[in-house]
Amino acid sequence: MSKEKTFNAKALAFSGVALALATVISVFIKLPSLPFGGSVTLFSMLVVCLIGYCYGPVVGITAAVAYGVLQFITQPYVVHPLQVVLDFPLAFGALGLSGLFHNTKNGLIKGYCIGVLGRFIVHCISGVIFYTEYVGSFGGNVAAIWTGILYNMTYIVPEFAATLILLAIPAVRKAITQFRQMATS
Repeated sequence: MSKEKTFNAKALAFSGVALALATVISVFIKLPSLPFGGSVTLFSMLVVCLIGYCYGPVVGITAAVAYGVLQFITQPYVVHPLQVVLDFPLAFGALGLSGLFHNTKNGLIKGYCIGVLGRFIVHCISGVIFYTEYVGSFGGNVAAIWTGILYNMTYIVPEFAATLILLAIPAVRKAITQFRQMATS
């Protein structure tokens, strides 16, 4: 049997609690919504990425996809059928990529960066599909692509930066290390 953490009662319980916490944060503890949607939550992406950091990519991606479904249930925003799949299970599921670095030095920071980048890319693909559907010219499509990128940056980058600042605090890193040991022992 491999040393890779897979689904067990502890991983399932930890993931459930983490997803509940991330959902509460995303619904109740966020900065005011931006005019056209999107909002900066306080560290909800970090909470989801912690699952992958503790248990690896399989558990991390599975839990993150479940978080995307929870986001759709609690805060649905639908403008295009394909957008439902891209903006919810796939974009939030990308946060589970944090598990790719769970056994490396600075794995949480590396994993968080790749998870958030994955989410950003999937949201941008969704934006491109949505915005370019309504424009017929090359110039209009280029403008639509940039609109999608800039729009997604307005809420993902601030939370990303705030989380990296939080993770730079030695006491926070120590607490996360102890938490991970407790979650995986």
